[in-house]
Amino acid sequence: MVSKKWTFAIWAVFLMVLIGAVVGGVMVRGGGRALAVFSASATYDDYSSMTQRRAGQYWADDQAAGQWAWNPQSGGESRISWGDPAKWPPNSYEKFIHQEDWVMLDGWTGNGTYYKENVGGAGNGEWIGDATCKNLVPLPSSGGRQHYVKWTIPAQAYCLIAKGTITEQSSGKILHFEHQQIWSPPSPCSNQYYQNQTCITQHERWSDDNGHPFQLTLDRSVQIAKGLGMAFTIHQTFPSSWQAELRYHWSW
Repeated sequence: MVSKKWTFAIWAVFLMVLIGAVVGGVMVRGGGRALAVFSASATYDDYSSMTQRRAGQYWADDQAAGQWAWNPQSGGESRISWGDPAKWPPNSYEKFIHQEDWVMLDGWTGNGTYYKENVGGAGNGEWIGDATCKNLVPLPSSGGRQHYVKWTIPAQAYCLIAKGTITEQSSGKILHFEHQQIWSPPSPCSNQYYQNQTCITQHERWSDDNGHPFQLTLDRSVQIAKGLGMAFTIHQTFPSSWQAELRYHWSW
């Protein structure tokens, strides 16, 4: 059985897990309609809202399943927290950094410590390829941070594969991971609360050796809506079938 500490740490990296936020501001209900407009110059920020103090709440089974909130810092850094609306604020966040034409993942906090990713060193690395994760070419290391998503949204889908380690800073405990992502370009999207939107889609597979032989631990697809933000839809297929949809979004 995986410890609660490491279970939290692993789920934090996926952008949609157990911790979310009622941080103030005014909620905007779903149901708004907007013309889907595609732009070759759109950025990840246009969809995720990572450089803005934005938040949202996603629902499953007719109840709130969680919330998220971006908290921009200086130097291109932005932190996102996830969690239970009834137990805000969480003492955790993920640390992303806008670096040239990339959004880099450095690590995340939780349980009173920092979890540092490192994709550099022997046996580790990163690759970028086509939508089928073929024709892979290496990505140069950038201080061990993971190339998480391109900043400028490309017109074609692309695959990112990262292999590395996660170190719990308080104890020095290390686990190994592999993160595969396929990012798809803008396309029309709707959920039961918002219709006629534009989304980019992330399909991710996560594997690790956290208390067990190296194996797949997560497989899901997530849509991110332009102007609305994270978790527009979540469709998880492994380790269990589960889905949720964004219902409210606001500034704080």
